[in-house]
Amino acid sequence: MSKKMKSYDTESKLPNMIGPGTKIVGNIETNGDIRIDGNIEGNIDSKGKVVIGNNGFVKGEISCNNAEVSGTLNGKMSVLELLSLKATCKVNGDIKSGKLSIEPGALFSGTCAMGGSNINPSPAKEEKK
Repeated sequence: MSKKMKSYDTESKLPNMIGPGTKIVGNIETNGDIRIDGNIEGNIDSKGKVVIGNNGFVKGEISCNNAEVSGTLNGKMSVLELLSLKATCKVNGDIKSGKLSIEPGALFSGTCAMGGSNINPSPAKEEKK
C-alpha cells in the first residue's frame, strides 16, 4: 500500500498538458500545474499554476494559485497569488487576484478585484446567496 501512496504523490506533482487539437468538456481538478493549448469547456480547479497557451481556449471558471494567460478565457478567474495577462490574451470575464500583471496589447473585458481579502480560492464552489 505504501507503494501506491508514493506513486500517487509523484503523479500529482507532474505537470498536466492539454495539447493542441484536444477538446475536453467537463471539470478538471488537479493538485499540480496545468498547461492548456487545446480547448476546455468546464471549470478548472488547480492548487498549482494554470497556463493558457497562445492557442488555448477555456470557457468556464478557473481557480488556482498562479496563472499565465496567452490565449482566450471566457469566464471568471480567481487567482490566489499572481495572474499574468500576456499581450496575446483575450479575457472576457471577472478576475479576482492577489497581484495582476497586464502586458500592452492584452484584451480584458470585465471587472477586476485585487488584494488578499477579495479572493475566494474556489469560485466554482461559491455558495449561492
